[in-house]
Amino acid sequence: MPEKNKKFYVTTSIAYTNAPPHIGFALEAIETDVTARYHRFLEKNVFFLTGTDEHGAKITKAAEKEGKTPKEFVDGISEQFRKLKEVLNLSNDDFIRTTDEKRH
Repeated sequence: MPEKNKKFYVTTSIAYTNAPPHIGFALEAIETDVTARYHRFLEKNVFFLTGTDEHGAKITKAAEKEGKTPKEFVDGISEQFRKLKEVLNLSNDDFIRTTDEKRH
């Protein structure tokens, strides 16, 4: 199969939502974005995914500390991760949350 139109799938790690985004995740997102853009330049059919992992004891503990339910807490943190697309001019095709009903 020629490289042109070949499928290329790339993803960041799925960020854990016990705390807001940090510089390390921003770096990873930018590096992954550069990879996706390069493969699009090569005319590959790129799918770039990122998102958040919203389960676990650390999230429950962080939510309690903030006086929120785990769902309220992860909704706020997840939105901060989602906004990185605009802030960092990322080209991801989809943003998933492990609490979403939609699955790939």
